[in-house]
Formats: sequence, C-alpha cells, structure tokens
Amino acid sequence: MSTPTPARLRNAFGVALATTLVAGGAVAALAPSAHAADTNLSQGKTATASSSENASYYPAASAVDGSGTTRWSSAAQDGQWLQVDLGQVSTISHVDLQWEGAYAKGFQIQVSTNGTTWTTAATVTNGTGGNQTVQAAGTGRYVRILSTQRATGYGISLWEFQVFGTAGTSGTTSPTTSPTASPTATATPTNGTGGACGTTNVALGKASSASSSENADYTPAKNAFDGDGGTRWSSQATDNQWIQVDLGSSQSICGVELDWESAYGKGFQVQTSVDGSTWTTVKTVTNGTGGVQKLDVTGTGRYVRMLGTARATGYGYSLWEMKVFTGGSGSTSSPTTTPTQTPTQTASPTQTPTQTPTQTPTGGTVKAADPANPDFGKNVYVFKPTDDQASIQNTVNDVFSRQESNQFGDERDQFLFLPGNYDVQANIGFYTAISGAGLNPDDVNIDGGVWVDAQWFNGNATQNFWRSAENFAVTPSTGQARWAVAQAAPMRRVHVKGDLALNSSAYGWASGGYIADTKVDGKTSAWTQQQWYTRDSTLTGGWEGTLWNMVFSGTQNAPATSFPSPAVTTLSTTGTVREKPYLYWKDGKWAVFVPSVRTGTTGVTWPNTPGTSLGLDTFYLAHPGDKASTINAALAQGLNVIFTPGVYHTDQTINVTRPDTVVLGLGLATIIPDNGVDGLKTADVNGIKIAGLLFDQGTTKSNTILTIGSSGSHTSHAADPQSIQDVFIRVGGVVAGKTTNAIVVNADNTIIDHIWSWRADHGAGAGWDQNVADYGLIVNGNSVNAYGLFVEHYQKYNVLWNGENGRTVFFQNELPYDPPSAAAWSHDGKVGYAAYKVADTVKNHEAWGLGSYCVFTTDPTIQVADGFEVPDVPGVKMHSLSTVSLGGKGSYAHVINTTGPVAQGTDTVPATVTSYGG
Repeated sequence: MSTPTPARLRNAFGVALATTLVAGGAVAALAPSAHAADTNLSQGKTATASSSENASYYPAASAVDGSGTTRWSSAAQDGQWLQVDLGQVSTISHVDLQWEGAYAKGFQIQVSTNGTTWTTAATVTNGTGGNQTVQAAGTGRYVRILSTQRATGYGISLWEFQVFGTAGTSGTTSPTTSPTASPTATATPTNGTGGACGTTNVALGKASSASSSENADYTPAKNAFDGDGGTRWSSQATDNQWIQVDLGSSQSICGVELDWESAYGKGFQVQTSVDGSTWTTVKTVTNGTGGVQKLDVTGTGRYVRMLGTARATGYGYSLWEMKVFTGGSGSTSSPTTTPTQTPTQTASPTQTPTQTPTQTPTGGTVKAADPANPDFGKNVYVFKPTDDQASIQNTVNDVFSRQESNQFGDERDQFLFLPGNYDVQANIGFYTAISGAGLNPDDVNIDGGVWVDAQWFNGNATQNFWRSAENFAVTPSTGQARWAVAQAAPMRRVHVKGDLALNSSAYGWASGGYIADTKVDGKTSAWTQQQWYTRDSTLTGGWEGTLWNMVFSGTQNAPATSFPSPAVTTLSTTGTVREKPYLYWKDGKWAVFVPSVRTGTTGVTWPNTPGTSLGLDTFYLAHPGDKASTINAALAQGLNVIFTPGVYHTDQTINVTRPDTVVLGLGLATIIPDNGVDGLKTADVNGIKIAGLLFDQGTTKSNTILTIGSSGSHTSHAADPQSIQDVFIRVGGVVAGKTTNAIVVNADNTIIDHIWSWRADHGAGAGWDQNVADYGLIVNGNSVNAYGLFVEHYQKYNVLWNGENGRTVFFQNELPYDPPSAAAWSHDGKVGYAAYKVADTVKNHEAWGLGSYCVFTTDPTIQVADGFEVPDVPGVKMHSLSTVSLGGKGSYAHVINTTGPVAQGTDTVPATVTSYGG
C-alpha cells in the first residue's frame, strides 16, 4: 500500500508533547531535562541559520526567544544548521531541543570558539523528535545543531534551542529577554534581602480561584497550578480579571513566573495579601509581551494574585501556568504602590474596541470590524425589507445573469436579507450565497421563491456547483422551491413553506447534494438525483425519488432504511455534530452565532439554537487583495476572521492557532495558495471552526492544501472539537493545480460536515499529468466524525483513513477519469486504488451509505479491483455500499475486499453490498 507524506506538525501554542527517548545505540545519550546547576546560556542571544523556510515567520531568532509559540524552520534539505553566539567562551554541558513535527533523525551538536572551526560534541542517529536533551560536553562561544538526516520530507524545525552550561567571564553582555520557563534553567534571582530565591514552585497544586473562567469545566483556575503545560486557565473577555493562589501560609515571595497562552496580558499587576482581602502590588507591568515571563518581586503574603489591567487581544487572559517562588526571611521594604481591594468586575464583556476595519496593520495592530457599520466590501448585498422590492429584484437578476453559467469565473457574491418580508424570486447561480440575516430562519421570509435550475446546461444539473442557501424561510409563489444542484451547494437552516424539488425542471441528471438543519413543510422530491444526504432536518411532507444512494441521519419523517432496493439508508441520529457558524443582524449590530456541539438529537435546532454569539468586533474582515501576512497577524492578535467574497492569493500559509477561532467565508470566498505554500493549517487546540471557504490550488505543487491539527498528536478534543463545514477543494478547472494532499485531518474528534474535495475532470488544466493530486482526504485523527463526504478523481486513494474510531455517514465518489492505462494505475499487485481505504492497522471504524462510480475515458478497459478496502477485524463495519460503472466505461471487480458482484456494462446498474464486517 502506498502512503502519503505525513502532514507537517503545526502546534502554535508550543505545548510540546512529552516523549520518552531511549538512546538505543546513539553516540550521544539522551537524558531527562533536569539540570538545576546549569543556566540556559542561549536565550535572547544572536542566532543565525543556513536557511529559513520563511524568514519573516520562522527566523533563527525564534528558536532562542524563550517562547514556545514561535519557531525556526529550515529549507527542505539535509545539511541545514542553526547556531547561537553565546557572547563569550563558555562551558557547555547539554542542549535541550524542543522539536516541531519536522525533526531531525540524525544530527550533530557542534561547538566553536571562533564560529569557523567546529568540534562535534555529540552525534545522534536515532532522534525521535519531541523534547530531546542531548549531553554535549564542550567549550565554545558558538553552539550549533547540524542536521544530517531529516525525519520528514520537510526541513527541520525547532520551537526552542536551549544551550545549558556555565557562562564565561569576558566579552559578553547579559541576555535581553526573560528567563526560560523552567526555574531550574535560569539565572538565580535574589529575594530582596540578598539571599537566593528558591527554585521550588510553591504554588504547585495549591488551592486557587479566579474572577471568572471562559469555561469552568475546561479552563478553571486550578489548571494554572497543576504543573501541566497542556492545560490552562482562561478568563472572560474583559479587563480587570484576576487569578490567585493560596500558599497555605504567609511566605516571603521573591519570584513569579507567568506562562502565557496567546491571550496574554499587556498590562497586569502581581499582588500579595496576608488575608486574601487587602492586596499589595509588588510588580506592575505595562508592556507585557506574552510567552514566558519571569518576574523578580519582593513581598510577603499567603495569597498571590495576577490582576490583568489591559488585554493584548480581544479575548480574556489565559495562563498555562503561574508559578511562585520563595526565599529568605521575607521583605521589610515598602511596596511601590498602596494596597488595593478586590476590583469590581466590569459588567459588559466587550471583546475589542469597535473601530473601522483596515486592510493593513497599523502600529502592529490589525483593527477589528465595526459591528454597527462593517465594511463587507462591494460583493456583499445587504437588503432591508423597506428597500424598493423591484430594486432588490433587479440586483438579484443582474447577479444571476453573470453567474448562471460562470463555472470557473472570479466573481463572488453574497446576498444578506435583514429580518423582514421580501417579494423576490431569487435565481441562484455559481459563486452566489443567499442568506437570511436573522437569528432564526423564520426572521426572514422570501415570498416568491429561491430557485436553482439547469437551463444553462440543457437541463443537466450535474455541474451546478459552488453556491449556497442559508438561514431564511421561503414561501414559493408556485408552491414549490427548486434546488437542483450537484456538489458544493449546501442548503442549511432553511424553512421551505411548500414543496422542494431537488431535480431540474427538465428531469436531467443531477449529482447532489446536502441539506442540514432544514424544515420542508411540503413534499421533497429528488427524482433524478443520483445521491443525496439529509442531516438533522424535518421533512414534514415526506420524501420521494431514489436512485443510487439516499442517506438520512437525525431527520424526522425520513423514509425507513431499505437499501439496496430502494437505496435508502436512515440513521435515527447523526452523532456528535455542531451546526455551521452564521452571520446575523440584531438591534443595529452584526454578530456571528456559533452553535454548540450536540449529540443524539433529531430535527432542526431552531428556534432557540444552543450556542454563543460573537460580536463582529471580535472579527477581522478580510477583503480581496489583503496580504496573507495581514490575515495571519489578525489571527495571531486574537481576532476571528471573515473572508468577504472574492479571490485571495496567498503567499504564505494561513495559520489558525488559537482555540475556538472562527474562520468564515462569505459568498464562496476563495483562497489560492501560490508558489507551493499550503493553504491553511490549524493548531492542535480545541474548537477551531473553518466554514464556507473554497480553496483553488495554484500551479506550483503544495504538500497539503488544508491541514487540521498537528501530525502525530492525539489530544482529546471531545468536549470542543474542531470542525470544517462547507469547505471545498478544487485542483484544476481554472489552472493546472498541483498538490500531494488536499485535506489532512490530524486533530482527534474533528467534525467534518460537508466537504467537496475535487480534482477536476473538466475545465482548464485537467489532465493526468497536469492537475496532479494523490489524496483527497487523509484522516489521521482518532474519533473523527464525517458527515457528507464528496471526494472525487484523485490519483491514489480518494479517502485514506488511518485514525481509530472513525465514523462516516454518506460518501460520494468518482474515481479519476483519466488513468492512462491499467498498468500505469496499479500498485501492490492491484489494479487501481479503492475509493475509500481504511488502513490495515485500524481496529474500529464504521460507515454508512457509500457509493463510488467509475468512468475511465482514457482506457475504458480498466477494471479496478475493489471500490472499498478495509481491514477484516470485528470492529470495522460497513453499511450500504455501492459501485457503479457509468455507461460501461471501466468496471469494478468487486464492491469491497473481493466481496460483491462486478459493476460493469452500459445499463449503469449499481453493484451493492448491504453490510460488511463486524
């Protein structure tokens, strides 16, 4: 079996995974990081490197800045190096390496007195990444790591490169940055009376409290005192929040260490108290920079508190750890400020000032949107019920006239209807999104109709892609609304007050489709739809019309399971799911509603959808022409991002690193990664939500267009999973795009809720040697739930599932049209690649309603071995499987694992297996 290059680790919060390392034959022994007598000599010193993947974002200096959220990464070649100038000849004992996922399997630690002649102090041949301590005794002013063998296809990358030992006595200056996170690896401060400050964290495990918690179950105060760098406390999104610890007795305080998450305090005070009521300020900081801050303080108290006075982001304050150090017999010096009482909390958690949006950072700060007067750009049409209805109709008509057949054009459009009633017939073409802007669908009613048909393509709806309908009610003037679409055309949160037709008016072929959180009062018909998935909806008038694969989950009044004749598969509930975030308007201000995670429910969520409302002043509004660096700056600053309609060329990866960040596209906003960069990556943190985006791959080959989570990490996000919803990938069609992987999901518990990952079979740049792309979706995470997978035409496995406990409800696939021959498309003694492959090592997996189709236009004699491949173990269960030969061009020997009949011939009749495994 052929496997893809692993996706690169992106853990932007820098919480390195603890890894037990065994020397096992390496020349240098690998030991735990515990060297209280040595000092970190490298922090804040001058660092240089042989190369940088991106000098603006991954410079050498990032490896010696003491921050676990920044890193250096090299070019993708062996022989790359990073070195640090300690400023003076020093005695070196060991080096601590905090690897990002792109680590070195083989490397040397070298020392030099002059930066020219180098002596090898340690050689490692079996590096395993993670946190690695290398014994490297030597003497020198310069210390270097030289990579001899990379462990991945990337370069090498370090969060931190820490050199420990004893400093020399000449030719040096003191470091300009704060000491590192571990108190045993820093210069020893004094306690204010001349004695040494202790190195024991006396706050560890002690009782704690806070003014507030963002989520009492997941980010409580105690997390900042548990000694675990992977847990944290976070406050509400307002200033004047505090966290305190009870040391159990009055002690002499000489040091406090704050290990900030990205939501750090720009201004804060450290305070002490003997009784927990009256507080003395022992340290005031007005220019906090986040990361790890070690503060020398002088004071006495039983209680120690951090009081935030100014947030650096739109979020609250968040600490991975707060450590307190003591020593001596206490201080008799007076505090610098007068004692204070516990502050009164502000009533309104306003997250950021409401400022006019801008496309470029000003003074290092990207401005958030104004909720009352946002700049959505020229491609967003906001309609009010008091507007002239004829004028609205003209606008809608004008957009449709240029978008009806504009399959590969650059125009993008978003209609937003404010709460009220409208008399409009809205025909929806390519790259057009129609949305109600109320909190609930029934807040907006369109009397007339919302319509997608296929006159532009002679009644054939198989290419009605890339459009959407969301969050409104429609009362069709004819009694029937029509949504005759193919892939990438979701209908969400819509109330159809009549019938709904999913086929074209000419009853031509259609290849949809997806509905969620929708109520249809009348009958829903899908006569010529090849397949369809309906999730968590209410079909009051029932369903009619079934071809190859109709799947329902959590849907009231859905037809009962009858696969394969007719081909209906129905699950009573869906599983763990959340609805897509959406934009709405209320009381003169705009906000984004983020529905909560739920499980075991049926029917629509509205009204009274559980969730959280985020003011638009917590968002950056991106516009076409914005630089990727500006968007990344907004994300790093703590803002969510809305991509307004248009096409965005990016010259660097969009990095989403903060928990619970929302990235939302309007009007099929499109990201084109240029020059081989990856499109978007998320860190392995809770709750990131990516929705409503189209990625159109550029002509220079990327590794992975969209990566969710960090490679190799298996942190549970069960309570707050990441999600990707209505996210579409296109490789070819506009240009000859190239990538190895389209989507890679590493984060455990991720929710995949409607994707279309498409290697183009038509359009510009479509050809076996032109729009090259191996894998459409790779799932490495455990307990990933996928609802509505549309993945087509990739050159190897369309879906490769490596994680445990995965679930898929509905899968639609076409194999690539254009393999040049059976011989050219064979591997491991098999002809072709299965559409859906569960890795041989997987023990538990379950899927329902999967269909794969072939039409081999270049060599119609190809017979692929199996449509689906899974391990034959009790925990792997597959339900309602079908393969189809379209018009007899190619065939399948079997449906799954050499089981099931051949699919062949011009009759286009599915071959099916009702249940396999278990």
